[in-house]
Amino acid sequence: MTLLAIEQLTVTFGAVTAVDDLSLTIDAGTFVGLIGPNGAGKTTCIDALTGFVPARGHVLFDGRPIDGLSPDARVRLGMVRTWQSIELFDDLDVRENLEVAATRSRWWSPLLDVVWPSRRGAERAVDYAIDVLDLGHIVGRFPRQLSLGQRKLVGIARAIATEPRLLLLDEPAAGLDPNESSDLGNRLRGLLDHDITVLLVDHDMGLVLTVCDIVHVLEFGALISTGPPAAIRADERVISAYLGTEAR
Repeated sequence: MTLLAIEQLTVTFGAVTAVDDLSLTIDAGTFVGLIGPNGAGKTTCIDALTGFVPARGHVLFDGRPIDGLSPDARVRLGMVRTWQSIELFDDLDVRENLEVAATRSRWWSPLLDVVWPSRRGAERAVDYAIDVLDLGHIVGRFPRQLSLGQRKLVGIARAIATEPRLLLLDEPAAGLDPNESSDLGNRLRGLLDHDITVLLVDHDMGLVLTVCDIVHVLEFGALISTGPPAAIRADERVISAYLGTEAR
């Protein structure tokens, strides 16, 4: 089943076209990579899909047009992203960081806080995120007590605490060593077991080509190749544009 359909998505900044007439689909239950050189439009694509930059074209999520919806409305539908900058709350422990993400505020929330200050409606979603990424051993620690790899996992868990159907990851492996990247890949691949479809943007080709079912390649905002990892690794256009001759 097609979960996300992108039709002729185009993003421009003045005279610069960052995403150029992009069309692709993502099936539910798949792990999809989006790669390309710096400046290829990968993060801008995520920005457009999640409503943070204006775009032309059409985006359908589970068959429903979401053009014009605000970022928070897209989150409520189940489309959630992470950011390259982790930005955890340093004065809150891991569980409390996740509670912030899982708590859904409404206009009446301040009034409810007055009459029911101890409500714990976010607990189930927080426990779910902790279980999905196996973070039970660090829930009481503060960000400063965590390794970079652990902080990255907490940032992803924060997104999972919103119970997404589609998770868009923007360079989660940046700064990780090979062992940390391998551990991250194993945990991310496990998201499929929890009915979370994944779109991954990353420059770690070892990670991308290991965990992804399908990889899309951008160059100058345009799609130049799509296929399984083995086909992408051997594609001459991808080698020339991004992977380099050693990929052969």
